[in-house]
Amino acid sequence: MAGRIPDVRFLAPRAASARLSRRALLAGFGVVGLGALSACGRNTTMAKSPPTDGELESKLNMYSWGDYDNPDLIDAFKNEHDVLVQVDSFGSNEELIAKLSTSRGTSGYDVVVPTGSNIPQMLKHDLLQEINLDMIPNFEHMDPNFTNQYFDPDNKYSICKAWGTTGFVYNTKKISRDMSSWQDFIDVAQKEAAGTTSLLEDPWEVSAIALAAQGYSLNTQDEKELEKARTIILDQLAPNTKAYIGNAATGMIQGSFSLLQAFNGDARQGLGEVSDPENWKFVFPTPSANLWTDCWAIATGAPHPDSAHAFINQMISPETAVEQLDYIGYPIGTKGLAEQTKEADLDQQELIFPAQKVLDRLEPSKQTPADQIRTKIYADAQARSGA
Repeated sequence: MAGRIPDVRFLAPRAASARLSRRALLAGFGVVGLGALSACGRNTTMAKSPPTDGELESKLNMYSWGDYDNPDLIDAFKNEHDVLVQVDSFGSNEELIAKLSTSRGTSGYDVVVPTGSNIPQMLKHDLLQEINLDMIPNFEHMDPNFTNQYFDPDNKYSICKAWGTTGFVYNTKKISRDMSSWQDFIDVAQKEAAGTTSLLEDPWEVSAIALAAQGYSLNTQDEKELEKARTIILDQLAPNTKAYIGNAATGMIQGSFSLLQAFNGDARQGLGEVSDPENWKFVFPTPSANLWTDCWAIATGAPHPDSAHAFINQMISPETAVEQLDYIGYPIGTKGLAEQTKEADLDQQELIFPAQKVLDRLEPSKQTPADQIRTKIYADAQARSGA
């Protein structure tokens, strides 16, 4: 097959800092100690952790996206086990990988939260250690759709923490036609939304717009297909793009955008914040889009492995899944969560859980050597947009 990219060694070549939702808006990217996390007052009940050979270690160090866990749940773990939880936050998978790579097993972190597509490369560089599923009894409550994924077929190194997909949201007061596809997105960006369009701050996701519109695999390595995507992005999208925004909710709230590429949970957050939610519509576009998964994992050399296992087990408890979802904006991959949210009467549930016909057409992002081309396309698009 002509036009494929030769295999090369690389480590985390693309930005994945876009899925920030509550992370960026509410917390920023700093160090969050347990004193700050315990400010919320809800009395949270959690499933007990499994017994270990001895008492849990007295500390747990986590490295995750900012504000990506309900603080009540962290506080409940601390109170039950008398474990001091320290949470440091990063802004991209690259930052996480760089920290673990340079420390060579001495980072001091126990629990880390990479995006699934990064896990094969992290394993290649020995950045993660195996999880003992015997110490994670709540794993039996995980939805089979989010276990045994391509990046970790036996869940030896990761467990789903949250998942979501990509689409777009638009202002129906400014864009009156119905939109349903990525081709619609490209067309409207050049017309009704020219100069008021935003794309995600993510090379893979930006390229995926054009690739999907052409019916190509979102993970293609074919040079001709990528060149076609490049032409569409640079000639049709970039000149009409106002900004590249990691979290579409910020653009919706800011008010100067009418069409925004968005992760579904961020769009839901935006609908909860804007003054005119009735004028906004989110689309799960055809023919395809990304299905991403963020994962619980344990760093190589974790100094507190028993506490790490106990913490992960409690954070995937079905008893508190709705609380976690409501806080972070994304489902955590447990079975029956959609039914639980109906009982809890959460807003915009249709944005949290795409219909099965949508899930069936999604394509999980994968790291490939061609991501270097995607990164170049993205940089050139930003330059052409003047962003």
